Amino acid sequence: MNTPALAALPFFLAADEGERFCLYHEPEPGVATRGVILYVQPFAEELNKSRRMVALQARAYAQMGFGVLQIDLYGCGDSSGEFAQARWDIWLADLARAWQWLEQRKLGPCYLWGLRLGALLALDFARQVRPTGVILWQPALSGRAYLNQFARLQSAARLFAGAHSAEQDNEIAGYLMSPSLADTISRLDAAGFAPRCPVQWLELTAVPTDAAGVYAQAAGAPVALQPASALLVERWREDGAEVLARAVHGEPFWSSAEIGVCPDLLAATAAAAAPMERR
Repeated sequence: MNTPALAALPFFLAADEGERFCLYHEPEPGVATRGVILYVQPFAEELNKSRRMVALQARAYAQMGFGVLQIDLYGCGDSSGEFAQARWDIWLADLARAWQWLEQRKLGPCYLWGLRLGALLALDFARQVRPTGVILWQPALSGRAYLNQFARLQSAARLFAGAHSAEQDNEIAGYLMSPSLADTISRLDAAGFAPRCPVQWLELTAVPTDAAGVYAQAAGAPVALQPASALLVERWREDGAEVLARAVHGEPFWSSAEIGVCPDLLAATAAAAAPMERR
């Protein structure tokens, strides 16, 4: 008989600027403990759209013997502060507190798992700590390109019209973002963040269709990384990084109109978890 999954433990983590809301998924009882994972959230509304997928993956990790900590960063979700007051260095400090909380549990190796812009934040934070590995879901490659894309998708292309010199906050999709945060993000480039630990890189590629909307590729057929991703992965490898990269079919659940789930990504992430321990 299957044992019901343990409910995630909600709590608030004390910080200099109020508190941070957290969810902790305990490793499944009776399963060998394999370590802990700190999840790093995506940007703005992508956080809300991706919660379902992240919850499913966190539970899957727990069933494999990992403890998983989700934290709402300053100004996000149920944590203290307003998004307009958020700064990159505050988010890094939030991750440092969460990382320390996980290390104190002494459950073995510590990993980072980031989604979209959260992948860039995780890579930046990895330079401060020594994660055993990094898991990247659809990582943003360039902060500037990401914000430009986000602005276009949200009909807010005015974001960069003097954004870095303006004194007032910028509004994007109903979120006020400080010029300081926009400037910091726009300077980020994953090319300079090659981790010194094993990396799992997983991204989605939409299933191609013809003009009539009929699938033009058989289900289960192999898919390739986006060209820009493939180039960056190769550059990282040349720089000495150990990268396991895989693309799977799926729609972008972080920006879909409805809350979406991508079973192929969950399956690929579970398969990649087997060799996660440092070799």
